[in-house]
Amino acid sequence: MPSEVRHRVDSDHGYPLVRITGVLDDDTTAPIRAALLAVLATQPEALVVDVADLRVSRAAAVGVLREIREETRYWPGSHLMLCDPADAPAWRATGWPVWPDPAGAFAALGPPTVDHRAGLDLDPVAGAARAAREMITEACGRWERPGLAGNACIVATEMVNNVVAHAGTPMRVLLALHGATMSVAVRDGSPVPPRFTGPVPVTSYGGRGLLLIDAVSARWGHLALADGKVVWACLEGA
Repeated sequence: MPSEVRHRVDSDHGYPLVRITGVLDDDTTAPIRAALLAVLATQPEALVVDVADLRVSRAAAVGVLREIREETRYWPGSHLMLCDPADAPAWRATGWPVWPDPAGAFAALGPPTVDHRAGLDLDPVAGAARAAREMITEACGRWERPGLAGNACIVATEMVNNVVAHAGTPMRVLLALHGATMSVAVRDGSPVPPRFTGPVPVTSYGGRGLLLIDAVSARWGHLALADGKVVWACLEGA
């Protein structure tokens, strides 16, 4: 009989808490990955995962958590915490900090940073990019980061227009401030990843969206989700 795993998301704390129960093996790494990435795609400042009731039947299967940590290192760049009172040695191999209980993890994280994240839901229609730029300009002014507004608007415009032209699904624009760095991301319902092969000839038509994003960003990439993807970029302050 295939192994089973279940998860429950508790949002009654400063950061989301995901409680995972069942058996971690080769059959359950995919649903665990999908569940955690779905939460991380909301761009939380931190994520706490309670694995006290998750039994590891194959030590190598914990590699899924190590992969998630690496894949999300730059976006959303959330602080990741595991909780297990037994402090099983297998969890140390993930690279995640391990705490005896959620209360200790939340105490170590401290309170969330106030008003350093913004989001906007948009339909794939003309004018969507303009609405994204308005949100970004307002947020950069509120956060006293006007120098980041221009490049952030360039990135958002290209990402949003790509969804309108190609994905054709509803989207969510995400913006976050991390000290001197700002991240811009767009989540859509298409699984097709962005493709960038480098500079395009000046005589070519189109194909410049990712070139612009690459030019103004410190780094960019995408996060594949069960129901689509997130395309993200990190911008560094002057």
